[in-house]
Amino acid sequence: MTTSEDSGAHGTAAGRIRGVLFDFSGTLLRIEPAESWLRAALATSGAAGAAALDDAEIARLAAALEHAGALPGGASPAELPAGLRALWENRDRDARAHRALYTGLALQVPLPRPELPDSLYDALYDRHRTPAAWIPYPDAAEVLAELHRRGIRTGVVSNIGWDLRPVLRAHGLDRYLDCCVLSYEHGRQKPDPALFALACRELGVTPADVLMVGDDRTADGGATALGCAYLPVDHLPVDRRPNGLRPVLDLVG
Repeated sequence: MTTSEDSGAHGTAAGRIRGVLFDFSGTLLRIEPAESWLRAALATSGAAGAAALDDAEIARLAAALEHAGALPGGASPAELPAGLRALWENRDRDARAHRALYTGLALQVPLPRPELPDSLYDALYDRHRTPAAWIPYPDAAEVLAELHRRGIRTGVVSNIGWDLRPVLRAHGLDRYLDCCVLSYEHGRQKPDPALFALACRELGVTPADVLMVGDDRTADGGATALGCAYLPVDHLPVDRRPNGLRPVLDLVG
């Protein structure tokens, strides 16, 4: 996460950039609030007793799940169970590890009994992979479209354990992207320079002419080791960050 005081790009000059790589979660789109995530899973899981939950109980359970770090793209666990530490380290390199980790984190919170074993916990995980669970930042489509109009190559490079392309497609963002490099498909995750190198190759742009945009200084900022520039953005709710991506347009000239 970055702060608004630290919003300048590192390692570039305006007019030099020929390609821009974007992080996914917290940069182009943000995951829905934990309460709406839980409500959607309850509606699809057939959990026994779910209908009897009042708003206060749903809010309490959602807060507990968020505290546990069970919502991918949301807050990190307040306390990571010892038995899940290995999965945490490997979560974005392997799809099975990703599901096992976040299901394991959710299981820390007792939820209404499902009609089928673990179906509510499965529904929680499955919900976060749907387009409806993701909200684009207000300026995401505008900035991507303008970069495309200017002939700037663009792509997504994400630490993630599942295929986010359908989410981008559903929100109309894929039409502006030239590549999509996902950590779990390559067994590497940011800040590994090899993942950024692969993304640059897929863009067809040398790293020195690429700008990486993301909300994580460590993961996304790792692109600078390869020679890319880095522009940090704030990991904020979409209604609190209406213009966070527009500085990209100034940097590409």
